[in-house]
Amino acid sequence: MIPNSQKQILLSSRPEGVPANRNFKFIDTSIPKPNENEVLIRTLYLSVDPYMRGRMQNVKSYVEPFQLNEVITGGVIGEVVESKSDEFHQGDIVTGMAGWQEYSVVHKNTVRKVNPEQGPVTTSLGILGLTGLTAYFGLIEIGAPKEGETVVVSGAAGAVGSVVGQIAKLKGCRVVGICGTDEKVQYLVNDLGFDTAINYKTTENINHDLEKACPNGVDIYFDNVGGPISDAVLNFINHNARIPICGAISSYNRTDNDLGPRVQTKLIKSSALMKGFVVNDYANQFKEGALHLGQWLQQGKLTYEETIVEGFEMIPDAFIGLFEGKNLGKQLVKVADPQYNK
Repeated sequence: MIPNSQKQILLSSRPEGVPANRNFKFIDTSIPKPNENEVLIRTLYLSVDPYMRGRMQNVKSYVEPFQLNEVITGGVIGEVVESKSDEFHQGDIVTGMAGWQEYSVVHKNTVRKVNPEQGPVTTSLGILGLTGLTAYFGLIEIGAPKEGETVVVSGAAGAVGSVVGQIAKLKGCRVVGICGTDEKVQYLVNDLGFDTAINYKTTENINHDLEKACPNGVDIYFDNVGGPISDAVLNFINHNARIPICGAISSYNRTDNDLGPRVQTKLIKSSALMKGFVVNDYANQFKEGALHLGQWLQQGKLTYEETIVEGFEMIPDAFIGLFEGKNLGKQLVKVADPQYNK
């Protein structure tokens, strides 16, 4: 049964520095009706991701900024409760982009059915979704790993970094992770098979630790964080090194200018490639990437971790927690259980 109203979260003000609960506003609003070729979905899970912080700034980027006093949008898993499309039926589990709200009307072309045979439905927002594809294409297309090379991954215990390291191991590389707690160090080495890992928060000298961890230098640096960590890694890049730039979470909440060492000389001396990317750059290859990820997961060659908090009201806290390093793997918020496919 569809209720008369739903909760929705708006961006009420643009964060200055680290986002806070005051930047978000909860409202009660009506539930829209689907028109021809549309479906009404009930939100089951929401993804919160670091890139959303950039969209909260009113600046030009690869995606339009969130507008003030409008609903925030992101990756969603939902259950179809009403369909005006022959392609979807009540009870279908789908994934796509939708709002931070309990119900959404979406066009049939903007969502896809989740295949339960590939894994738990939540993997469609993580390792089998855009998260996994980001890791896959950043490493394979830009990093181009070769057996015996050394790969360093920052933000290594996060949703993307943890997949990058595992794929690099599948390609026969030595893999070094950089993370922020001793528990994450153990997780990377013992559970994911990283060769070693560095806790950047407790290291006395990250350059010394990198030199020890990478005795043959760094061939690929998968950069999720930017800042001083990346400055240090660049000191060890080899000739023809490749540096996929996926994120810069260290600077997302800065209110001053993010200045650091100049990279040009290091790149010239090493003939290195540094390339920024977003996953949609490879949209026409998604089928290929998803096929590889799905096969590796089913074969037990990939594993994943999810941090799931429950309750619609917990969405802002889960998002803010990303910048405090609270999550291990993919951060999700569970909003509801299915009504029709229990």
